[in-house]
This record gives sequence, structure tokens and C-alpha cells, in this order.
Amino acid sequence: MSGDASGEGVRLQKVLAGAGLGSRRTCEEFISAGRVVVDGEVVRQLGSRVDPRRAVIHVDGLRVQLDDSLVTLALNKPVGVVSSMNDERGRPDLSRFVADRTERLFHVGRLDAETSGLLLLTNDGELAHRLAHPSYEVLKTYLAAVDGKVARGLGRTLADGVELEDGPVRVDAFTVKDTTADASLVEISLHEGRNHIVRRLMAAVGHPVTRLSRTRVGPVVLGNLKEGRTRVVAGRELGALMKAVDL
Repeated sequence: MSGDASGEGVRLQKVLAGAGLGSRRTCEEFISAGRVVVDGEVVRQLGSRVDPRRAVIHVDGLRVQLDDSLVTLALNKPVGVVSSMNDERGRPDLSRFVADRTERLFHVGRLDAETSGLLLLTNDGELAHRLAHPSYEVLKTYLAAVDGKVARGLGRTLADGVELEDGPVRVDAFTVKDTTADASLVEISLHEGRNHIVRRLMAAVGHPVTRLSRTRVGPVVLGNLKEGRTRVVAGRELGALMKAVDL
């Protein structure tokens, strides 16, 4: 039973601390403050025990990943690498960046070979499925170098929607970061997941992309992660990612 104070299971604060939520003392404070929900019920009793194999635990509304066999990684994919774990044509693929991992990882979504930046890798099948499913599309942010000086009203045009051959696309946010007489650096955020959507969108409004990098997927930010490197997505960051797809 969730929140059971009997001798069965593992103490809740130990489970939370083991999942990276903080020290046991910090996790005890979470419990006492009513910030921990186990299987849909708020648990405030410090002696509560849970079965980490079965319990569904949320802290501050964020799911806690209790299965330590599951891992999610953020990768800064370089240009020239295809979004495949084993490319049949022998092109540089993602496998080289996780050669030291024992898990069988899957890439979530794709970046074309000429696009760099944030790509998620995981062995959590349900998380991967939801992140890739159209009904759960999370916000993605890109930094794009484009031809031409961007006109002041372009952001409004993109927010209103641009008709492409496979339907309209609207951006959630558009910011001009830098501009010269013949080129601009722009940041674009959108929920779309169609192939080459940013390149096709900017070409349609007269500003072909010359360089493109994805900097954010939902709550996961590329930050200062070096090209070709990975880092583990865990704790609150993973919880926020899971929340974005209703897990």
C-alpha cells in the first residue's frame, strides 16, 4: 500500500534521495510539507514506506523516475552526423557518442545531418513514444543563421502562420539575435515536428537557413554542453520532461 508505515518496502525519503531529489533531510522536508504524492495521495508521514518498483511518485507535480535501469541523455549532435544508431550506408551516426553505454538507447526524433544541437537519447520506451507522438509535441527552440536582413514584421507573420506544401505552420516565439546587411541570426520556438520544418519555413519567407542548431527540447536546454558530448537528464529536469508528455 502506498505510504505504508509497516516494515515492508523502502522508506520514502530514502527513495527520493536515491532518485536525486536531494539529501534525506531535504526529502524529509518535502514530505512534511505535503509536496510528495504517492499513487495519487499526498503523503506527510516520515515513516512511510513504498515499493519503488511499483509506486508512482510526484514531487511538486513532477514525476520521479524510480527505475534506475532507465536513462535519458542529452547529446549535442555535430553537423555531418545522421540521426541513426546504426547507419546502413556507413555514414557517421550516433553510436560513436554512446559507445561506452551498456543500455540499448534510442534517439527521440531526428535532426538532419546538416543540423547540429540537442538530441535526446533514451531507453525509456514510453517516454520516447510520447515525445515522438504528434499529440504530445513539446516546444523546441532553434538558433538559425539565415540569408538576408530580417524585416521588423516577420515575427508577426510567422506567428500568424505560413502556408507550406503540407499545411500551415505557426511559430510560438521569434527573436532576432543579430543582423547585418545580408544575414541575420534568429531564434525560433515552435511545437512542430515535421521534417526540415525550420528550413522550409524560413525559405518560404525569403530567408534560407545557412546554419541551424537546436538549443532546447521542452525543459531540456543544450546550455554549454560541448559538441559531441552527452550528459544525463535526471532529477527535476527529467521530471519536467515527463510532465510535458503527461507522465
